Amino acid sequence: MSDDGREHNGHERVPSRQRRRFPGISSRAYEHPADRSALVALRKLTGFDTVFKALSGLLPERSLRLLFLSDSVRVSDQQFAHLNDMLRDACYILDLEKVPPMYVNQDPQPNAMCIGLDEPIIVVTTGLVELLDEEEMRAVVGHEVGHALSGHAVYRTILLFLTTLAVRVAWIPLGNLAIMAIVTALREWFRKSELSADRAGLLAGQDLQASMRGLMKLAGGNHLHEMNVDAFLEQADEYEAGGDLRDSVLKILNVLPRTHPFATVRAAELKKWAASRDYQRLMDGHYPRRDEDKDASVGDSFRESAAHYANHVKTSKDPLMKLVSDLAGGAGDIGGRVRRGFNGFTAPAPPKDGSAKDGSPKDGSPKDGSPKDQPPTDTPPSDETD
Repeated sequence: MSDDGREHNGHERVPSRQRRRFPGISSRAYEHPADRSALVALRKLTGFDTVFKALSGLLPERSLRLLFLSDSVRVSDQQFAHLNDMLRDACYILDLEKVPPMYVNQDPQPNAMCIGLDEPIIVVTTGLVELLDEEEMRAVVGHEVGHALSGHAVYRTILLFLTTLAVRVAWIPLGNLAIMAIVTALREWFRKSELSADRAGLLAGQDLQASMRGLMKLAGGNHLHEMNVDAFLEQADEYEAGGDLRDSVLKILNVLPRTHPFATVRAAELKKWAASRDYQRLMDGHYPRRDEDKDASVGDSFRESAAHYANHVKTSKDPLMKLVSDLAGGAGDIGGRVRRGFNGFTAPAPPKDGSAKDGSPKDGSPKDGSPKDQPPTDTPPSDETD
């Protein structure tokens, strides 16, 4: 992990520093609870990996390997040497024995991926290489190595295949619906796997600010002097808490077709994990080992996942999550809460003394002391809440 201070393709080499290594670390140490529960269950299925790898002849993996080999630049000591150093460092820190092949693909869109059934391969675009500085790129390379260590590459390849298949059978209504249901479920899992890989990137780079900057650049481009990490994280808070139930529904619709969570959400989630006791214990050397994976309990993993989601619903500032939490808690006047929810939860609650909103006594007598019995008006009272 030595560094000679040279420059490679405009990337100034930062001075080397000692990074903690995690011998024998299991991917369960950094996986998001929802990601971990799915992976533990899949690993328990006898022959699961064999069955999926047997599908490699049907999937575009061979074609992708040949494509990148023939039309991209393979990272090595002779080509993109600074990326090769990062790749080997990340594999050393996360104790991934076999260093996966890595390619740089000409594409102005910043992106990176880890795919493959038999052996994972990592691909980064020129847009990403040109966008990020040395430490930010370390986090990305560690992110992709985390995918490889978790085995995400297998399921990502399946997702790519099914997405392509869904397009081909779009003219068959039921067939398309069935495949898209699977694709939607896989995308939900894969979004959580991205949060896991972000954590792996932090473990590899061990620089939270660099991870934050990288995510911020993915959202706003190479204008770091115009951006601020704290302000960027405030956007995540506003995104979660702002709006009403309509916005909550729109958030769900916006994220459904995506394989990655939104950049502000990823930054907020990573910062929260970095401040957690789990992260501190991991950095202190207390983490599950790979040789213990076979003994991991599916039930415990699902309970952890359920507890995580329950806590998320309970503590979330999102209007829809608040409503779900109220339903779970048996709160009354749910109809009123829903009506107010579509108006931003801004309607005032009825006074505790039982008075009407205009200050009248609850027995119906006018507050100015005039007689209670008045002739009916032509306009019926409205039941809408302001």
